[in-house]
Amino acid sequence: MTTAERDWASFAEPDGDGRLAMELAVDGIHCAACMTRIEHSLAAVPGVERARVNLSNRRVSVSWRPDETDGSAIVSTLADIGYDARPFVRGQIDDSFRRERNALLRALAVAGFAAMNVMLFSVSIWSGNATDITPETRLLFHWISALIALPAAAYAGQTFYRSAFGALRHGRVNMDVPIALGVILALGLSLYGTITASADTYFESALMLLFFLLLGRVLDHAMRRRTRTFAENLAALRADTAVVIDSDGTLKERPVNEVPSGALVRVAPGDRVPVDGVVVEGRSEIDQSLVTGETILQSISVGAPVYAGTLNGEGALTVRVEAAGAGTLLDEVNRLLDRAMTARSRSVALADRVARYYAPFVHAAAFLTFLGWLALGAGVERSLVVAITVLIITCPCALALAVPAVQVTAAGAFFRNRLLLHSGDALERLAGVDTVVFDKTGTLTTPSAQIANLSELPETLVAAARALAAGSRHPVSVAISAGPKPSSVASDLRETTGFGVEGLIDGCPSRLGAPAFVGVEAEAAALAARYPDATLVGVRVEGQAPAVLAVQQVLRSDAAQTVAALKGRGFAITILSGDRVPAVGRVAEALGVIDWRAGLKPADKIAALEAMQGEGRRVLMVGDGLNDAPALAAAHVSISPVTAVDVSQAAADVVFLGDRLAPVPMALAIGRRARRLMGENLGFALVYNVFAVPIAVTGHVTPLIAALAMSASSILVTANSLRAQKVPREMQVASPQSSSSASIGETVVAT
Repeated sequence: MTTAERDWASFAEPDGDGRLAMELAVDGIHCAACMTRIEHSLAAVPGVERARVNLSNRRVSVSWRPDETDGSAIVSTLADIGYDARPFVRGQIDDSFRRERNALLRALAVAGFAAMNVMLFSVSIWSGNATDITPETRLLFHWISALIALPAAAYAGQTFYRSAFGALRHGRVNMDVPIALGVILALGLSLYGTITASADTYFESALMLLFFLLLGRVLDHAMRRRTRTFAENLAALRADTAVVIDSDGTLKERPVNEVPSGALVRVAPGDRVPVDGVVVEGRSEIDQSLVTGETILQSISVGAPVYAGTLNGEGALTVRVEAAGAGTLLDEVNRLLDRAMTARSRSVALADRVARYYAPFVHAAAFLTFLGWLALGAGVERSLVVAITVLIITCPCALALAVPAVQVTAAGAFFRNRLLLHSGDALERLAGVDTVVFDKTGTLTTPSAQIANLSELPETLVAAARALAAGSRHPVSVAISAGPKPSSVASDLRETTGFGVEGLIDGCPSRLGAPAFVGVEAEAAALAARYPDATLVGVRVEGQAPAVLAVQQVLRSDAAQTVAALKGRGFAITILSGDRVPAVGRVAEALGVIDWRAGLKPADKIAALEAMQGEGRRVLMVGDGLNDAPALAAAHVSISPVTAVDVSQAAADVVFLGDRLAPVPMALAIGRRARRLMGENLGFALVYNVFAVPIAVTGHVTPLIAALAMSASSILVTANSLRAQKVPREMQVASPQSSSSASIGETVVAT
């Protein structure tokens, strides 16, 4: 085995049935055409069984039979078609992203600075040509412009030159080819005009073209950034090692991947569970939001299942291993999320579909123009000038701005409406939505629990409960202590794990905790009938009648209004939740939602979404939990609240701020407006070419007029894009009154 083969083999992992799999980071992937070319080329390699490209993070997943090919052959195939590949290593990918971002920003700054300075001389020349500029002054201005423009364009256009020359070297054409040709020929013609003391040069046109195109590239790069982080966020939930109990009772720390099924693992209080398994000893509370989405800790004891990545509470556990490393539920969430992201990236954006046919058209028009004028006896110089005019007038500046300009303006409208846009093409996908799917916990309900029966409790007992709760870190205590600062003062606090907190309130012995700990079992039993989904907490202060607090998540203040508004505008509404059937059913009834499902795992949610999409429906998924991340990625488009876990935010296309759901219908409205404006811009760019190309081909336009026309088309497209900042009123949801908010909460918990 050669050194190269040994290096690649070290990055491959078994993929079942004797296959090997590897993930590669690939430079130069910009559009759907790149995806198709890579996948078809790799599929033609003997032994390769699967090749999938993730456009969002520019990764290629390959599976092959090692007896027929190896990793080096796969990488060589990518190199043959013009793509540099390397093993996907998270730290290196992050460094690569930063280097690429910084290079684009530097190129943008150089192009902008140079364009502004050259434009000053160009305006002087244009006005002087119409008045009294002397040939000597004009020639001086041309040479100064050349000295600024040539090195600036050489530096700022590197991204396009490399891409274009790489495509040509491997016998293909992409959108960067006409850009590079237009810039190089415009600069070359301008330099020739400067040397021959011509009246016209086009240095400013080349620089402005580079500036606008680089701006679009920077925006696209920034939009993709969030989709690269889901793997890193999930990795943070993984435990690298596990404490294994050997047969002699000794504890040894081992890598998770080396822990066999059936082994016993010790999970200390506050640690993340490193494996999937069953509790054989101990009692604790576990954050099971990975599985159910429910953020309130779940009590577990012997016989209860636990999952890798979930967070243990205050009790020590002994767990019998059922799966470790690659076979855990956390690994399944990661796999489902990656698969969903890859599937979404295969959708071809509107600009890509137009650009696929645009580049060949530009090349053919310029080349045929050159040959036609040459055949008519115009001479090489005249024929070349007309051909360059065609290239300049058809240069895809307006086309390149058509979508990014709307994205930037719409992103501003999103921000003003408490929305953050993570994916540029989400605007197009939002426009096609006909079904809205909500998660329950943390999405339709508040992200943190509240005291549901607060209005029924004496203020003195509530103040005492909050004062006692401030001395505990238990999630239920945190929910109780949230709110106004209590007037009572707690002292001599003592916490009994699993039971509650006791101390002195203004000198009076007091307790807060489990009903049995406080002695309010009868009151808790009566309250459980009204609040079956709540955590019941007793509070007692000596000298006062005790009370029971029902702590649970309640509906967001405008959930009912938002759902009603969406239904009224024709959207189908569905609730998909990992929570229990009674809890989901009560929320669905309160909101008037007929289609709802409960007890779903991440794979179940993806299956439900795929079934809807199989029926031809375009689904917007709104969710916040870790178990929602794969579904958010698999949906046609997705939105997550800012309170969501990092993985869900990374998988979502849009994040909304605040406690209200009103931004959800607003995002749909802005998306529809943006999609309409994108279509108008692209339509205008194409109509412009339909009229401009024949005029340029017949020689009725000089390169200067072509540059002005090209710039004018870009300005018009930009001006039209500014309409996206207007806030549509068609989907605004009125702010609910405080009384209605309370009644909604009561409806949920009392139904």
